[in-house]
Amino acid sequence: MSKKPILIVMAAGMGSRYGGLKQLDPVDEAGHIIMDFSVYDAVRAGFGKVVFIIKEEHENDFRNKIISRMSGFAEAHGVELALAFQKLDTLPLAQLEQMTGRASTAADWVPEGRIKPWGTAHAVYCAKEFIDAPFAVVNADDYYGPTGFAELAAFLAGEAQTDTEGRAHYAMVGFELSKTVTDNGYVSRGICEVDDSGYLTSVTERVHIEKRDGGIAYTEDEGESWQDLPGSALVSMNLWGFTADFVDRLGEGVAQFLIDTMPENPLKSECYLPFVVSDLLAQGRADVRVLPTPDKWYGVTYKEDKPQVEEAISSLKANGLYPTSLFQS
Repeated sequence: MSKKPILIVMAAGMGSRYGGLKQLDPVDEAGHIIMDFSVYDAVRAGFGKVVFIIKEEHENDFRNKIISRMSGFAEAHGVELALAFQKLDTLPLAQLEQMTGRASTAADWVPEGRIKPWGTAHAVYCAKEFIDAPFAVVNADDYYGPTGFAELAAFLAGEAQTDTEGRAHYAMVGFELSKTVTDNGYVSRGICEVDDSGYLTSVTERVHIEKRDGGIAYTEDEGESWQDLPGSALVSMNLWGFTADFVDRLGEGVAQFLIDTMPENPLKSECYLPFVVSDLLAQGRADVRVLPTPDKWYGVTYKEDKPQVEEAISSLKANGLYPTSLFQS
């Protein structure tokens, strides 16, 4: 591989359950935010470019509060920093024309009154101009630990674009469910099924998972009934590894979503990254190696989660995993 892998950080989310722009909320006395640790771990693992996907209206905040702090560290390690904007009118018009048989403009596809972004698959698609090498995708407001980045860097460095049958090779870091739940409410998780060879066979989205009666369970009927889940179940936390050609597959997925799914709920429906991956698996066009990690996930889903995250970061620093200041030159 001639180029180092790229880290794509999805930071355009609204943070609706938490309130405010939680991606810029410090989690330690040094003023670090959660995504700082992902960038630090990725650079240590050998990534050569970091692209933040944001809303265009947040550009000044990101440049002043994030890019400015990281720039010296990035330059010292030969890492490029870039911003991509998730816009409703950034759409795969060529694929839409091919699928529908007619030319169109973005205005033809964006419903009147639509404000909500199109979802995580579209977010990554909006970074397509920066993607010229294998890449990893992460959420801005999740702490993943260093193991997943090291595993993905090694995977991406060794993977060909496709095999002799034209099947693309991707990867996903799998976390134990018990290490991803919160004490302060419910979470949504993609429950993964993995075959004996370590490849992903399916991802089932469970949108309401809670700690319950000493275990973990999910409900699909607003709490009328509950089904237990094993704490050892592997879940997707949106820590993915892809070859560069995946951007074209995302274009296809977003186009199919706009044609088939969006009209059912034009103001709120979203196209999620795992859905595109699952479709490619079902079509036999890709496989996904699951890379288990022993690391614990931390995130601020609710305001009440923040003290736990702060305590965890403090402990990780005390144990020598991170310096007091991540980006000190």
